[in-house]
Amino acid sequence: MRRSVLLWVWLCAALALLTTARGAFYSSSDHVVELDPSNFEREVTQSDALWLVEFYAPWCGHCQRLTPEWKRAAAALRGVAKVGAVDGERHGALAERYGVKGFPDIKVFGADKSAPPEDYRGGRGSRDIADAALSAVRALVKDRLAGDGGKSTGSKGSGGGSKGGSKSSGRSGGASGSSSKNSDVVELTDGNFDQLVLQGGGGGGDGVDVWMVEFFAPWCGHCKSLEPEWAAAATAARERTGGKVRLGAVDATVHRGLAGRYAISGFPTIKIFRRGGDDGKPTEPPEDYQGGRSRGEIAAKAEELFAETPPPPEPLQEILGEDVFGKACGGERQLCVVAVLPHVLDSGAAGRNAYLELVRKSAAKQHHHRRAAAAWGWLWAEAGAQPDLEAALGVGSLGYPVMAAVNARKARAAVLRGSFGESGIGEFLAELSVAGRGGGGSASAAAPVTGFTVPKIHKVEAWDGKDGQLPLVEEYDLSNVEL
Repeated sequence: MRRSVLLWVWLCAALALLTTARGAFYSSSDHVVELDPSNFEREVTQSDALWLVEFYAPWCGHCQRLTPEWKRAAAALRGVAKVGAVDGERHGALAERYGVKGFPDIKVFGADKSAPPEDYRGGRGSRDIADAALSAVRALVKDRLAGDGGKSTGSKGSGGGSKGGSKSSGRSGGASGSSSKNSDVVELTDGNFDQLVLQGGGGGGDGVDVWMVEFFAPWCGHCKSLEPEWAAAATAARERTGGKVRLGAVDATVHRGLAGRYAISGFPTIKIFRRGGDDGKPTEPPEDYQGGRSRGEIAAKAEELFAETPPPPEPLQEILGEDVFGKACGGERQLCVVAVLPHVLDSGAAGRNAYLELVRKSAAKQHHHRRAAAAWGWLWAEAGAQPDLEAALGVGSLGYPVMAAVNARKARAAVLRGSFGESGIGEFLAELSVAGRGGGGSASAAAPVTGFTVPKIHKVEAWDGKDGQLPLVEEYDLSNVEL
């Protein structure tokens, strides 16, 4: 009997401790409203007030650390916005209704309670929380003054729970990547980011060398302040760089995949994506923009980025005559690079196109890594089509394909010593771009040509892109020939 009484006392004490632990987060003296299924509809969804609601679990360490900040923010926002808390472990159905999957999870309920709440992704300090609430309240007041009845959530866009809510900021543009009606800022999304920024595809990405991308959150006060500056800078950048530097914006609360990929932890965050890798694609990771936030400072940075970006490389051309060779190798050209490829009967059209693509890829890579290479000419010829050029370079006996570099102004030339592959060509071009190129040492990738003079260039027909055809041979009738 005594043992049963002791057990009962122990169970009551444990229950009391558990109850205390659950209720220890907030008390009646705090300005945080404890919400549960019995009062949530009345207090929050039927209210015209703006609410910040924390869903927490008593055992959650992050929730425990957030508690004093949440209390301070609630006290500071008294009479301005409502601050509440839901024990998501005890009231699991309520948490599930709003898509809560982890703790703490903070939701912002705007004036339009029929719309899904927004996810708060800002800092966890009391000042960050209060700033976000004040920004949302200011936007709400402006909407009411504009006469829309306060139906806006008071922000630039919906959070994770919304399905494509419109953005009052004018930043929405759809998956096509088009700019908004009154802005040159390109809206970037999970669906179009890779095509426009990383691959330079259509819909606004063609010909762009540098992207400056802002990751923003609709509730972020600093983002709202930056928006008109970003829009004005986008127009200035487009006009001053001829569209080579563009400004984009990503709503990180909607396109969470992009925000996660680039480890966005605060707003606004601005990243710079340059075309610097193979085939002119941006290298990862992008640079962080650390400059000022005024339109003038942002536009100045765009101009600086444009000045640092070399012009596109000259196109790879077939040597069809003196005019083509003279334009690519003559005048003030520092160098022209010449590839002599196997006859089309030996390589076929597919093989030739593979060689041409290799040269183009090498030219693009060299151009983006070394600004001097931007002024080089790029030529190719079929084996035997330019015999005097091959003789002057001394490549006729080396087999094909071969590559050489020509400085016609100084009557100097060098031949690729290594393999005609990505690595060998890369070493050859890199050596040409530095002082003392063509040294001819045992480790050199470029072998100087002794006694080079600019040769005669023959006029030839352009390759038609097809496989070669063997010449027709006249058939002889040997039936009447006595052997």
